[in-house]
Amino acid sequence: MFKEYTHITNIIGDIIELPAEGITYRELAVITNPEGDTSLAQVIRIEDTKVSLQVFSGAKGLSNSAKVRFLGHPMNVKYTDELLGRIFSGSGVPIDGKPEVDEAEEVPIGGPSVNPIKRIVPRNFIETRIPMIDIFNPLVESQKLPIFSTPGEPYNELLARIALQARADIIILGGIGLKFDEYIGFKRKFEEGGIMDRTVMFVHTAADPVVERLLVPDMALAVAEQFGIRGKRVLVLLTDLTAFADALKEISVAMEQVPSNLGYPGSLYSDLASRYEKAVDFEGAGSITILAVTTMPGGDVTHPVPDNTGYITEGQYYLVNGMINPFGSLSRLKQLVIGKVTRKDHGPVMNAMIRLFARALESKKKISMGFEKTETDEKFLRYADLFQERFMSLKVDIGLDDALDLGWKTMAECFNPNEVGIKKDIIDKHWPKGQ
Repeated sequence: MFKEYTHITNIIGDIIELPAEGITYRELAVITNPEGDTSLAQVIRIEDTKVSLQVFSGAKGLSNSAKVRFLGHPMNVKYTDELLGRIFSGSGVPIDGKPEVDEAEEVPIGGPSVNPIKRIVPRNFIETRIPMIDIFNPLVESQKLPIFSTPGEPYNELLARIALQARADIIILGGIGLKFDEYIGFKRKFEEGGIMDRTVMFVHTAADPVVERLLVPDMALAVAEQFGIRGKRVLVLLTDLTAFADALKEISVAMEQVPSNLGYPGSLYSDLASRYEKAVDFEGAGSITILAVTTMPGGDVTHPVPDNTGYITEGQYYLVNGMINPFGSLSRLKQLVIGKVTRKDHGPVMNAMIRLFARALESKKKISMGFEKTETDEKFLRYADLFQERFMSLKVDIGLDDALDLGWKTMAECFNPNEVGIKKDIIDKHWPKGQ
């Protein structure tokens, strides 16, 4: 039996308050104005009998005498194989011009994470054909990793490339606060790349209601779970979780909650963690891997959003000046696959190349300070140029084995075998002939 109320006591921005009993957190409600217009809303706070709801389409023009009918269940998302190739809004409404999905299972969003007992230790490597990921910080199946970036960096282009090239059965994109051309850009690249038929997109644009920003990650992850438990390897791409956190902040301020750091709610850590912890490798089934962009206002890594994120995730990729920075990036699970799933020389090549690049940057710094350039400096400067051109550019598209071979070739073009710091038996096996 639906519960209906007709006395809204307060309207603050897009939030309404009214007295009600027997209501649950995140429960949905339909609001009907005297003129007959309807809006969907969700319970976001309960204090004794005072209930606060966030109106999806905004509370502008809403009357205090509007009828509020509670539906008795939280927001659901439809699950079926027919979702593949489709594009939905943050509230699950089709925005691709195609009809509603029929005969689909209704799945609650925002549920608890998978019981740790049902998880297995990550063990599979996801090749992306991006050397700065595959060689130096491999992406491991069921991993949760953010992409830390300043606004303006090509992080959406990076996500699109990973979607096109990563070995995954299903791609789910959750776009949060996207500009319209960014949304169209994802759609066009997925269609041209031939992966749209195994992709589901949930898109919130900057013009859509703020509350839908909060729904996009939950929609995407709820669908990912359903595909995962049915044996699919699912890659979830979220952009941008800072926009998600800003929506949390906006609602928190409207509700006059006591703010935490820079006005963000005190629940920011748990709000982010509850989404990231959906990454899982199911025993006897599929997996969910999460890559999520986190933009850093002013490039400040101590900003509350990246700062909290760093305590939740298993490393990060740093996108700086259009390239993945090898020194700020980290994949804490890479040791589970390097040399075990990948080639035996992967570890030595990775360590040697990073060590040589660090030494090359020291040479550059020394020369910029006016010190005389030596013959050794010349070697390192040449190596630095080749490293940036062949490995750091996001235009490079090369498989891991070919990238490792190119790493050996690059080191051999600049150094003698005894200068790279790799054991002799490995050198003897892999050093390019004639170098």
